[in-house]
Amino acid sequence: MASAVTNTSFSPLQQIDAGVLNVGYAESGPADGPAVILLHGWPYDIHSYVDVAPLLAAAGYRAITPYLRGYGSTRFLASDTVRNGQQAALALDVIALMDALGIERAILGGFDWGARTAAIVAALWPERTKGLVSVSGYLIGSQEANKTPLPPRAELAWWYQFYFATERGRAGYDEYRHDFAKLIWQLASPRWDFDDATFERSAASFANPDHVAIVIHNYRWRLGLAEGEPQYDDLEKQLAAGPVITVPTITLEGDANGAPHPEASVYAKKFSGRYEHRVITGGIGHNLPQEAPQAFAQAVIDVDGF
Repeated sequence: MASAVTNTSFSPLQQIDAGVLNVGYAESGPADGPAVILLHGWPYDIHSYVDVAPLLAAAGYRAITPYLRGYGSTRFLASDTVRNGQQAALALDVIALMDALGIERAILGGFDWGARTAAIVAALWPERTKGLVSVSGYLIGSQEANKTPLPPRAELAWWYQFYFATERGRAGYDEYRHDFAKLIWQLASPRWDFDDATFERSAASFANPDHVAIVIHNYRWRLGLAEGEPQYDDLEKQLAAGPVITVPTITLEGDANGAPHPEASVYAKKFSGRYEHRVITGGIGHNLPQEAPQAFAQAVIDVDGF
């Protein structure tokens, strides 16, 4: 069940050079505790885990919650680096962050973009992944798979992806990103009664100078309307094959998720290790870690014991 939000901020954020980025991240818990990396989605930010991280810290975990590329205080180290939002790039950001922090293995948790990224790391680098907690299960995709049209009602749920495919959509998101994000929050979590202060804490991260470029490239790349970078081609070929995830996994789904998401029965066979699926009740929507932090934190602790 959901619990009320009790925290509004993290300890002072830290910054570290990792790969092509200088990553802003929050750290909670003992430095020598088992590492957990918590990955947010769009249009959200690290505050999705503002109540999860303290719960994990209290249980002895070292919780690392980074801003993804294009969010918050994370910045590209070079001005000429392509502002690339493709899935393989985001996954390599996590590996680079782990390397920079000296983390050999971690439990990975995520929702939305973060769930996809966590699943990719678990699939391609199982030796770096102690366990996986993924909201909405297996979200690894490919440009080829995305060529297949969906039934009209399913396509309707992806309206923003088609909007972003146009120059009008890019300009509209740039100008109205605040209102756009709030609308997505309302649609994706129709029973979450978040207040303005909660939204504003996350919305501040969208002022990142690369935010719009990363978001637009991410969705255009999915539809094959934007090129990726050649250094990720081999990884994307592996991902296009739909690799099975072998590490211990718990998938979660809210009972009121208004965002597009697959049924659990569709992806259950994608997990060959010890696996469990949990439906979190009580009107829980898409931003599950923030709406049901106790359930998310418990899944992390439980998967560590698998």
